[in-house]
Order: sequence, then C-alpha cells, then structure tokens
Amino acid sequence: MILAESEWRARQLAHEARVDALVGPHLSRRRDGVAHPVHDFLFTYYSFKPAQLRRWHPGLGVVLAGSPPHASWSGYVAGPSGVAVGAAVTSRRAATVDWVRALLAATASRSAHTGCFGLHEWAMVYRTKPGDVRHEAYPLRLGHSGTDEVVEAHQIRCSHLDAFRFFTPSARPLNALTPSRATQPAMEQPGCLHAGMDLYKWAYKLTPLLPSELVVDAFELAGEIRELDMRASPYDLSGLGYEPIRIETTDGKREYVERQRAFAARGADVRARLLAECDRVAVTPAASTSLATDP
Repeated sequence: MILAESEWRARQLAHEARVDALVGPHLSRRRDGVAHPVHDFLFTYYSFKPAQLRRWHPGLGVVLAGSPPHASWSGYVAGPSGVAVGAAVTSRRAATVDWVRALLAATASRSAHTGCFGLHEWAMVYRTKPGDVRHEAYPLRLGHSGTDEVVEAHQIRCSHLDAFRFFTPSARPLNALTPSRATQPAMEQPGCLHAGMDLYKWAYKLTPLLPSELVVDAFELAGEIRELDMRASPYDLSGLGYEPIRIETTDGKREYVERQRAFAARGADVRARLLAECDRVAVTPAASTSLATDP
C-alpha cells in the first residue's frame, strides 16, 4: 500500500491531536510535580513514553510517498516509491511477535472468568500499616483492619503475574493460583483487568510494525480499565471524582462484574486486531521491501 503525502499527513495530524488530548493532563501534572494515583499508572508501570505514543507509524507494508519524517527514524528505509518499515525490523522482532501472538491466541481461546472483584488491589495492602501503602496520600475506605477483613472473607484467585507479584508477603499464600512468567500463556484469561490493560503493552512492543491508531485504541482501553481497577480498590478516591465500587457488598460485586464483562468484550476486539497484525507480520515478514529495501 502506498499512501500519498496528503493521506499520511492527515492521519499523522489526527493521531497527534488524539494523543495530545489523552496525555496532556498527565504532562501538565508532571510539570507541576503532582502525582495521580489512577492515570500515572499508564506512564510509570508501562514503559512507553508520551513522545513515543505521539509518534505516528503506518504499520508494516505501508509506503509513505513524498517527504515523510520517517526517513530519518530507526527501522525505516527509503525505496523508489517512498519510505517504509524495513525488513530488518521484522527479523529483529520475530521472536517478540511469536511470543505475543502465542499469548494473545491462548488468552482469546478461553472464556472470560469474572468474580475476582478486583481483590488484587486489596491483597497489595493486606496486613500493612500506615506508611506502608503505595498511595499513602489517599486513605483506605475501611481502614487497615477493615481491608484485612475483606481479604480474609473472600477467596482470591488472581491469575495475572504482574498483579500477583505486588501482593504483600502475607497475601501471597492466600491466592489460589501461583502465576509465573513461564505459566503466563497457560493462565492468562480475557476477563482479567490486567490482561485487558496489557493489550497496550503488547501493542507498543510491536511498534513500528502495526499502525499507531491501534496502539492508541489499546491505550484508551487501558486507561478506562485502570479507572475501574482503582474505583474497586480499597482506596478512597472520591476526592478525585472516582466514586467507589464497594466490592465488599452484593451491589458492588454486581456492578464490578457487569463492568468487567463489558471490558472483556472490548478487550476481545483489540486482542483480535492485534492477533491479525501478528499474523500479517509473520506471513509477510518482508512485505515492506517490495517497494523499499534495506541498503
């Protein structure tokens, strides 16, 4: 596919405007030294920087005619018809593409399990004391003892390694599962909020092989899931405009599961699109070189 300069410039400008609207509040807070317990997660836990998210990539096999800035970017090569991602990128990223594809395919093959009620966040503060919690500036809705009672009254069944590894030492034995990096493809399931957020990670790790519009779709989904994650957490964030989902109650559990199912459905769409991109890269590893070749 060859994009005329007018076409790719329009897509690039639209992408930059979209990202600016999404990351602008974070950049403003960062300049002022103001932390945010919900939105900072997308920029501290995940390694993709705002400037990287803002940089538009057309994806593998798309040639940009005219004079694109991509000509000076790493991984891009020039050919007679324009500039495109070079074959060296597909070769270098082959193992990553294969691993991500296997994980996404395994996750997509399973039914979404709901009913965890976001207890991973509660397990991260289980049996802590004032001064020991991550978001110390915000109180625990039920206090430390009340939080501990909620954890002890439920069965915790967290399947996501990168949530489980932040459990307190006292909470880890309470989890019915013991996720690890080695077992991640066998345990990850589409109802997990963290699995939904991590679609953003897998998208940016495949940059520049897939279109940036898909990366931002995953970013937006991750941001909305993060809000649910923290609304259901033991923290009182009502001062920031986040009314709690009281998962310790029947009504709170019902609301959490409804929202969890909705995010699982949206995540399934993004996951399917990522899988399609992985398949395309794997089948046509040198697609970009038909019109632009590495030197």
